Amino acid sequence: MMTPLKFGLKRYEERKFTLRALFGFLILSVALSASSSAQENTSPVIKPRMRVIIDNDFGGDPDGLFQLAHHMLCPSVDVRGVIGSHHYPQGFYGYSGSAKHACTKATELLTLMGKQSTTRVFEGATESLKKQNQAQDSEASRFIIAEAMRTDASTPLYVVCGAGLTNIASALLAEPKIANRLILIWIGGAEYPGHGVAPPGKPRMEYNLGIDLMAAQAVFSHSNVPIWQIPRNAYRQVLVSYATLAQHLDAGGETSAHLIKRLRDLMIRAKGTLGESYVLGDSPLVLLTALQTSWEPDPASSDYVELPAPTIDADGNYQAMPNSRKIRVYQKIDTRLLIDDFFSKIASLK
Repeated sequence: MMTPLKFGLKRYEERKFTLRALFGFLILSVALSASSSAQENTSPVIKPRMRVIIDNDFGGDPDGLFQLAHHMLCPSVDVRGVIGSHHYPQGFYGYSGSAKHACTKATELLTLMGKQSTTRVFEGATESLKKQNQAQDSEASRFIIAEAMRTDASTPLYVVCGAGLTNIASALLAEPKIANRLILIWIGGAEYPGHGVAPPGKPRMEYNLGIDLMAAQAVFSHSNVPIWQIPRNAYRQVLVSYATLAQHLDAGGETSAHLIKRLRDLMIRAKGTLGESYVLGDSPLVLLTALQTSWEPDPASSDYVELPAPTIDADGNYQAMPNSRKIRVYQKIDTRLLIDDFFSKIASLK
């Protein structure tokens, strides 16, 4: 039988333990609150430091949709507009090749991301240039001109193209003054002699170049626009296994589900012939804009050479022009930075 003294000691110990636990909980709460406040106070405020116009064939290879989603998640980029551009008339694995279809697919993704009300989608030209000096008028080319000629914007303007160059070529032809008011970044073109090896079984002409050869000829030879080119040997480096993509996207939200569904649909249409990896070939457009360095902004982790802008012949080959303006030709892409950033940002949408 417990004596009154022992009972009192037991109650005292129980109360002391309770007070210790309560005190510890209060200390932990204050510490966590202080830590949270400190994180909020020290978190970097990322503001847009560049304007970007995105031009891509979103109705074709889904790498353009991956690039669009990634760009829309980058706080350092002010996406001024999205252009749906045409690709080959026969389409891509049964998908339409029209600019209108590209706009539809871009709008679907922007809607899922809650960006459709703040991001304008412009329809590009319906077909390729007929002559190197004759523009294909469209709302897209007119928008490029209007944005480039703005006098109320101090941030640099990049026009990033993941397909043919019809719209930017048309804008340059219609208003040559914009050439010194923007930087063109293009995914396309074959390997340069001495700076890359063509893949086995390559087509006669690199895919994006073949969409509108005359547009590329006009941009390279008949304009002075600064060009950052990511040719085939560089954009093919952004290779991700299907298993890795599925792992990161299957557990995501609506945007992730939409992207992986679109890729699966392509693989089904290709009847299993595409292997088990996928090239996010348009994603260097994000790397070279949003992921530039903090000071002296520039894509510091990807290697390029400066070459005289060549002319491009009827077979898509480069013809040297030693006295022409210099352009950047990227050779090595920082795939680690690019892919890590994409997975981190896409995970935030869960």
